[in-house]
Amino acid sequence: MTELATPPRPPRRQFRNINAFSDLTTYRLPPAGIVSILHRVSGALMFALLPFIIWMFDTSISSEISFARFSNVFANGAGFLPGWFIKLVALALIWAYLHHFIAGLRHLWMDVSHKAVTKEFGKSSAVFTLAVSILLAVVLGAKLFGLY
Repeated sequence: MTELATPPRPPRRQFRNINAFSDLTTYRLPPAGIVSILHRVSGALMFALLPFIIWMFDTSISSEISFARFSNVFANGAGFLPGWFIKLVALALIWAYLHHFIAGLRHLWMDVSHKAVTKEFGKSSAVFTLAVSILLAVVLGAKLFGLY
């Protein structure tokens, strides 16, 4: 008699692992996940290109002759690398720095303000981080390539 009195339970949600071959192409990562992954990628990119950063800094401030050599590398290239490729590497560094900085500020804000740890804030701040870092990189890239 007690079996008739209790309502039937709804079926439990089934969680399964993601299959790397069939599910990764259809899986939609939320914006916060994209920002998190790009934050790590930008940090790794800056670390990997640290010798290039040090070379750029050293040759740009050593003397007028080294600055002229530095400017010539960006204009004409170095060795077998054309100048536009050097500029693309510098643009990648610009984006990496901007994204890493803005995403770091986002993470700091979420650590300090406990009201900011909501799904809505995570999505809106992630979209803001992506938009601002890409917009600033486009503006600075236009300056780097001489569009203004």
